[in-house]
Amino acid sequence: MAEERQVHPDCINASNPYHECVDYCFRKIAEAKARAGKQESETTKAGSSAMKPDLGFHDQDEDLHEEMPGDAQHANGDDSQPSEGNVGGSLTNLTGRQKKLFDLRLKMNEARKANQTAMVAEKKRMEAPSESRGISKQKWLEERKKKIGKLLDANGLDMTKAYMLDTQEAAEAKYKKWEKDPAPAGWDVFNQKTLYNAYKKRTKNIEVDLEEYNKMKEADPEFYREASSLQYGKAPKSSEDRVDKMVQELKDREEKRTSFSRRRRFHEEKDIDSINDRNEHFNKKIERAFGKYTLEIKNNLERGTALPD
Repeated sequence: MAEERQVHPDCINASNPYHECVDYCFRKIAEAKARAGKQESETTKAGSSAMKPDLGFHDQDEDLHEEMPGDAQHANGDDSQPSEGNVGGSLTNLTGRQKKLFDLRLKMNEARKANQTAMVAEKKRMEAPSESRGISKQKWLEERKKKIGKLLDANGLDMTKAYMLDTQEAAEAKYKKWEKDPAPAGWDVFNQKTLYNAYKKRTKNIEVDLEEYNKMKEADPEFYREASSLQYGKAPKSSEDRVDKMVQELKDREEKRTSFSRRRRFHEEKDIDSINDRNEHFNKKIERAFGKYTLEIKNNLERGTALPD
């Protein structure tokens, strides 16, 4: 295949798999060798103290001169243009050793190209996204925005009227979420408004008997006592039923506090790597502790690059 292409190893386009050398390429190669030979002869005559070229390069230059006898004759002569017949027939008049050298250089070029391709592929693998398991929230939002944009374009709407694509159930859920007050955070948990709201929430389920309340108020003239009253601090007697209700409310509140857990959002796109809820919770803790250290190993296992060929 290399001989069918007819690519000279000294051509600047030898690494291109679709390139085939023509007369123009051979003329340029011969001119370059002529210039190199002329500079070398001038340097030798001047007797300068410059260092000699590397032995590997010198040996390679000799091999090139042996491989291209027509080029060497033009390099030792004047600046006259080389004949097209001698350069064009140099590939067909190669000896066994020169053909072997020509094939070796073609293989070197192919190996160089394969090495560059492997380097690019390895760089892409090394620059893999940090979150290969599942899908990130930012990526999910971008995909959702693109999908909504396509629907808007299909219906002839712009982004400001995206709410027209919502269904009735989605709109009601959105409005209900907007009307809900945000949960207090920080020191707002202890301010008067938050404490009053908590009190109203606790007393919402308490049943009030207005008739009994009015009877107790009529029976006791000092029902609303002041600081100057002699009965200050004396509480009216409560029935056993009301005491039991208060105790039950305290027990329910304690039970609700112990069973409370912040809701975690469930992502359907995320890969399932657990067999039950307890195992999922354990995997999350392990991921938080050691996820950044095992990320590369995990990505290699998922891509299949961690196993030997």
